[in-house]
Amino acid sequence: MEKVVKLKPVVKSYIWGGQYFQKFGKGDQDVISELWELSLRDNNSSIIASGKFSGKPLNEVITKEDVGPVQARFPYFPLLIKLIDAKRDLSVQVHPSDDYALKNEKSFGKSEMWHIIDADEGAGLYVGLKENSSKEEIERRLKDGTILEALNFVHVKPGDTYIINPGTIHAIGAGVRLIEIQQNSDLTYRLYDYNRLDKDGNPRELHIEKALKVIDYSKYNFKNNEGSVLADNQYFKVRRESFDGELEIKADGESFISFTIIEGNGTVDGEKAQQFDTFFLPYGAKCTLKGKGVVVLSEV
Repeated sequence: MEKVVKLKPVVKSYIWGGQYFQKFGKGDQDVISELWELSLRDNNSSIIASGKFSGKPLNEVITKEDVGPVQARFPYFPLLIKLIDAKRDLSVQVHPSDDYALKNEKSFGKSEMWHIIDADEGAGLYVGLKENSSKEEIERRLKDGTILEALNFVHVKPGDTYIINPGTIHAIGAGVRLIEIQQNSDLTYRLYDYNRLDKDGNPRELHIEKALKVIDYSKYNFKNNEGSVLADNQYFKVRRESFDGELEIKADGESFISFTIIEGNGTVDGEKAQQFDTFFLPYGAKCTLKGKGVVVLSEV
């Protein structure tokens, strides 16, 4: 690819999703839980929605050159970017590190970040432990149903950012909409799910034995990045930029750039760009975003 392209997401419907993104034309399903805006996962690839490759899955078109020199660090495409609408609480879960996952799951682990787009009054997130704990205490709390009492519950507002490192127990609460930037892994250990049943009337699967092996039992330390930089680690670099007029975007580091408009609208190199549209800018290319709003830009 030589130019920026708009992406059409993969739509996921789970029992906890809602109707927030339908009003922005992101799908016509009754329930939308996740929109995989940038995805190259097997059978779950984003679709190119502009340019000469329009209609083709991104994973059939993209090359190592499009990803950039950073590709040499990864045996797979490194990022997965989602828009999430939690109408109901998500399960309490934890992700393993690369070291554990490679040894035990033949997969990479999962680091992720959440940037809040919208939230109902009083809505929030469960993020990490309030105090230092132990495997024995967490196992007991899972059995007696008091696990939420051990977790930080933080009320959120648009613009807040939280980094979820491997080992951090976490859950997105009801009434929160966010953009999630993560390692390209879907490896999740579910600890607690409020005794809910799936669509077939069965209890949802839990992975307690595995989860207890990977939990970080230390007190969670909150850290907020300053300014426009939302995250900067070995897996992803994310920044938030406001635009009013023109914003030139250049993929001139070592990576492609994917960007999602989270407020406002405009055009990208003449292509109509609406709120919650996501674009892929190949390595070495540049484009111009015109209009007014806020954009979240992700690279590796």
